[in-house]
Amino acid sequence: MAAATQSMESLPRGLMICTTAPDILYLPELVFGGLVWILVASTLVQPENPQGWVMFVSVFCFVMTLLWLIIFACGGHKNHSSWATADFIYHLIAAMFYLSASVSLATVTIKMKNELPKDLFKYYQIDIAAVVFSYIATLLYFIHCILSAFRWKSF
Repeated sequence: MAAATQSMESLPRGLMICTTAPDILYLPELVFGGLVWILVASTLVQPENPQGWVMFVSVFCFVMTLLWLIIFACGGHKNHSSWATADFIYHLIAAMFYLSASVSLATVTIKMKNELPKDLFKYYQIDIAAVVFSYIATLLYFIHCILSAFRWKSF
């Protein structure tokens, strides 16, 4: 209860980001976003446009989340309400990006099943794993967005 109360009163810094309600989601976002990035990069990139969007979203969100985590861990936010607003806006954008990437990746994967020869079936399986991890990342960013909105409104 103390960690949840602290997260609503001020922005965490240092190791407190590992104990507060929305900020504990940084690490799972990095893990699942990194898995999407790795899996899509290791598969057959066909067609290029949707797969390129998925790669852009996963790399962009991975890098930005890592930077955001470093800023919060180092205390670079100085506990201003503008950082709470920026946190909410970033996670809203990341959730929307990941949702669009997840839908396009799922569409490509469904079409891939009927078009791939049997010897390339492993790429279909890799894409299925990427779709699952992409939807998990979408859910994590969405939950982080909701919790950041509560923190922003209570600031």
